[in-house]
Amino acid sequence: MNEFLHLVVLSLLLLSAFFALWFKDLISSVIALAVFSLLVAVEFYILQAPDVAIAEAAIGAGLSTTIYIIAIRACSIVRKNDGGGRK
Repeated sequence: MNEFLHLVVLSLLLLSAFFALWFKDLISSVIALAVFSLLVAVEFYILQAPDVAIAEAAIGAGLSTTIYIIAIRACSIVRKNDGGGRK
């Protein structure tokens, strides 16, 4: 059962990493990256490293995702006000 759970989590990791690279929309890619980070946290928990899992979930999925989304939205606001930045 434990080996099956490892295989499921690892296959979902590969799938979410693929989608993080495949999406053209940056917000979708960031969400796929957050899912990847949460799956890594689950894998750490399965490997009996709960302290690392908590840190990965908090920093990897929570804080990094928030920072990426704030940066993407800030860049889109600048781009809209600047007219794209191309002259």
